[in-house]
Amino acid sequence: MTDPLILLDKVSRVYSSGDSLVAALDCVDLRIDAGEMVAIVGASGSGKSTLMNILGCLDRPTSGCYRILGRDVCELDRDELAALRREHFGFIFQRYHLLNELTAMGNVEMPAIYAGFSSMERRRRASAILDRLGLAERSTHTPGQLSGGQQQRVSIARALINGADVILADEPTGALDSRSGEEVLRILDEIHAEGRTVIIVTHDMAVARRAQRIIELRDGVVTSDRSNPRESVAVAEPSAIHLDDAARARESATAWSARVSRFREALRMALLSMNAHRLRAFLTMLGIIIGVASVVCVVALGSGSQERVLSNINALGTNTLEIFPGKDFGDTRSGKIKTLVIADARALAQQPFVAAVAPTVSTSSTLRFASIEASAQVNGVGEQYFRVKGSQLAEGRFLDADSVRSYAQDAVIDGNARKTLFPDGASNPVGRIVLVGRVPCRIVGVIRQQQSGFGSSANPTVYLPYTTVQARFLGDLSLRSISVRVDDATATDQAEQGVIRLLTERHKSKDFFILNTDDIRRTIQGTTQILTLLVAAIAVISLIVGGIGVMNIMLVSVSERVGEIGVRMAVGGRQSDILHQFLIEAVLVCLIGGALGVAFALGFGLAFNALDLGFRLIYSTTSIVIALLASTGIGIVFGYAPARNASYLDPVAALSRE
Repeated sequence: MTDPLILLDKVSRVYSSGDSLVAALDCVDLRIDAGEMVAIVGASGSGKSTLMNILGCLDRPTSGCYRILGRDVCELDRDELAALRREHFGFIFQRYHLLNELTAMGNVEMPAIYAGFSSMERRRRASAILDRLGLAERSTHTPGQLSGGQQQRVSIARALINGADVILADEPTGALDSRSGEEVLRILDEIHAEGRTVIIVTHDMAVARRAQRIIELRDGVVTSDRSNPRESVAVAEPSAIHLDDAARARESATAWSARVSRFREALRMALLSMNAHRLRAFLTMLGIIIGVASVVCVVALGSGSQERVLSNINALGTNTLEIFPGKDFGDTRSGKIKTLVIADARALAQQPFVAAVAPTVSTSSTLRFASIEASAQVNGVGEQYFRVKGSQLAEGRFLDADSVRSYAQDAVIDGNARKTLFPDGASNPVGRIVLVGRVPCRIVGVIRQQQSGFGSSANPTVYLPYTTVQARFLGDLSLRSISVRVDDATATDQAEQGVIRLLTERHKSKDFFILNTDDIRRTIQGTTQILTLLVAAIAVISLIVGGIGVMNIMLVSVSERVGEIGVRMAVGGRQSDILHQFLIEAVLVCLIGGALGVAFALGFGLAFNALDLGFRLIYSTTSIVIALLASTGIGIVFGYAPARNASYLDPVAALSRE
């Protein structure tokens, strides 16, 4: 003997009602064979809807055994139950349960999406069914544009598209006028004539008498199960809505195309939901927009500030090594060390990694011009000093090799000295004679004011050939320091080691120390990067706040769309399908918000740079990509909990709350 299609053995369903328990079904025994048309009747509260929910795998019995083709339903997990609903059951609800955002065609196609039909096959099957049900011209209309009878026919088409073996109709005529109700019953007769099992739940005996078998329920107990002789009913040819090729169509669709179809459906519903609640979606995005814009702008500000600082350092001379006598700054013996001499500078100039060398001596003296006098720093330098330091001429010329060789009394002054000696600003100092101490010197050039930085001073400074300072001011041939500009192709660390080896070999000991200005640059660069990261991390807090806002709104969205979730589960949506739909919506909100945040940040940068405030915002592609990835990650992290809650909803509870 073959297994019955449906077999209930001592099935009970008990609900909690406050502190008490209510038995909706009490030890129900029921057998339904394939091809039957069964009516389940009873008054309100008799348990007929509960029985239908259990039969359709929307609910589970509290006790007892429910088998479909010999398979125990109680042993199936949620996705296996969804597969049964998707492949074997078709639901026709009293309240239609159509999704208002979708057209009639979209509502009918929905179960086929979860079943894995290709888009072309879905459209072909949906069009054929709608045409058969007289809705071909209304396929692009939304439920709000359809009458009650038309909506119920759309519901019937949705139940049929996957080729269901069992059609479950819950009060299919309850919300319809008599004419529309009769049309729906006629369609159910046609479906039954094809060999499908039709189970109608109704309280109307006139509807029940259309069935071959009538089962009466009272207080959760089957009180009557009788055959019903039917009058012959004129039905359409079975081929008109014949859908037995559904299994073959499902098998022909690849797993990849099925996943793509489900993803597209989830994406479409997410966009429709966002469009339906545009203001709410924008306000949700606002936190993400502000957060992303803050992060991108802060990083750009840090990069711009870093560039400005490094530019200032470059103006002081980069890739330079400053060699001083002694062990370090503050060494009291450094003044007694006389081993740093001009021969060392000449030896360094022969090294392949050296671009320029500038021996330096220094002293202080008094500058006099006319009736003006001022204390000044006197630097004796070589002809390459200004190249090493990156100095720029304002007027005149620099010192040259002839000046150094001939002990010339040529002087180059800085901006401070010019303002001190020539306060009117109109006089051209080049060619003027000034007294440096008791030595008359001719001014041959004026250098531009150096950027503030290491070694800068507000005191007047005059530059003379080092030979002149040694001979006329110091009477000492030792050097205060040697400045070395490293070739751009050589790392300063390597050059530093080369200088140490050379001078140690020449002096027979390491009686000098080196200030590597590139170390200073790297230190400042590292410090600005750390500060940028710190401020960016603070800006990320706004992203997290935005993520919390996304989570809150998604929780609201789930609560508002419980009915939709129930419908999707009833037509075979998996837990993963529901999870992905709401997760995609959360990610979309954050991703669009992130893109708008980046656009806002770039617009702000254009406006800021146009003001020319002394430095500019420098945007990093990496920071923009990271910000977008972070906003997407926030959508996943903060959207997961609401999406998971949606996927774990009970189909029966969800449908009852629509």
